[in-house]
Amino acid sequence: MSGEFEATVEVDRPVEEVFAYLADGRNDPQFSPRVLRIERIPDGPTTVGTVFRSTVKDAGMKTAREFRITSLEAPVKLRWAEVSKNTVTAREGGYDLQSLPDGRTRVRIFNILEGHGLGKLLVGLALAAARKDADGFGRRIKTAAEAAIVPR
Repeated sequence: MSGEFEATVEVDRPVEEVFAYLADGRNDPQFSPRVLRIERIPDGPTTVGTVFRSTVKDAGMKTAREFRITSLEAPVKLRWAEVSKNTVTAREGGYDLQSLPDGRTRVRIFNILEGHGLGKLLVGLALAAARKDADGFGRRIKTAAEAAIVPR
């Protein structure tokens, strides 16, 4: 079983700067409290093939996660796939960005979650939790990006 959750938010910053902020996955702890630690491999600009290795805490359990960037079209599209072996993984995820008037950016984030082994029974719970928090997650992205990106 698999399923998708998504959130859309408008960030009061230009699309190029929002894209750069989100493409650097090391910023994820600023808006995702589940991310305890994250590193980019190799340590350079994010490109197709870049890997983000993290430790996250879900439902009281710490797990190691590894995501590979599969597609990148600056400043409008970023895609990733989880390559780590966990009971529930993000088969695909991404950001779609759209430039709006007055230097604002519409950001859509999504993840397609998939269960493996016992995770096939748990993926429904993970999806329910992610969907419940989707709007809050979008708001946290907006707040973090606006705090990190200095207005022009």
